[in-house]
Amino acid sequence: MRGQSQTKADNVIQVGTNAEFPPFEFQEGNGEISGFDAELIRAIGKAVGMEVQITHMGFDAIFEGLSRDKVDVGVAAITITDDRKQTVDFTAPYFDAKQYILVPKNSNIKTLKELKGKKIGVQAATTGEAVVQGVFGKTYEGIKAYDETPSAINDLQIGRLDAVVVDSAVVVEFNKKLGEGKFNMVEDTSLPVEQYGMAVKKGNKDMLNKLNEGLKKVKENGEYDKIYQKYFGDHK
Repeated sequence: MRGQSQTKADNVIQVGTNAEFPPFEFQEGNGEISGFDAELIRAIGKAVGMEVQITHMGFDAIFEGLSRDKVDVGVAAITITDDRKQTVDFTAPYFDAKQYILVPKNSNIKTLKELKGKKIGVQAATTGEAVVQGVFGKTYEGIKAYDETPSAINDLQIGRLDAVVVDSAVVVEFNKKLGEGKFNMVEDTSLPVEQYGMAVKKGNKDMLNKLNEGLKKVKENGEYDKIYQKYFGDHK
C-alpha cells in the first residue's frame, strides 16, 4: 500500500480488490490474487504500458482506499449504480451480471419474493444486499449480511440460512465446488441486469482515460475474450 513517505513510479497502478469473490477475484495458495478481474486489469495495464499491483482488502475498504488515495483503482465485480456514482467514477462497463438465488435442492423457491419470512444471506454493501432490501425493506429481520460470500455459503450448507443472493457467475462457481445436485441456482427474471465497472476516485480523469483506453484495446485485440472464456466458458 502507498504511504505519504513512499514514492511510486507514475507507471504503476495500485489496485484494491476483495479477493473472496471467485471467479472474479480469489487468492491462490501462495497468496497471489487471481481471477477474471485480476487478469483483466493486468491485461489493461499491459495494454497501456503500466505495471499493476493488486491488494486484497474488504469490499467497503476499496471505496475508502480510493477516497484516501491509497489505491488508484477498485476492481471487484463492482456494479455501476447511481449511488456509487456520487463518490466514484466508473469506466465503461466490462461485464453484465444478474443476482441469482442459491437454495437447497429440495427448495421450491422460484422468485425472490417467495423468500418472505426466510433467512437470506448476502454480502454486505453489495447489490445482492440492495436487491433483497428493495424487496423486503432495510429493516427486514431475515437479511443476514456477511463480510464475504464464502461465509454466507457455508451457513447455507449447514442450515443457518434458507437462501443466499449473490451475483450469477459467483453462484455458478460455488455450485461447481459444492457439488452438482446439492443446491438449486434460481434466476428470478424480474431482477434487473447489472453492469460491472472499474472504479476510480471522483474526478481522476487521467486514470479513468487510461483504463478505458486499455479496456478498449483488450476487447479489440481478443485478450478480453480469451480471459472470459478461461473463467466462464460459454456461460452468459
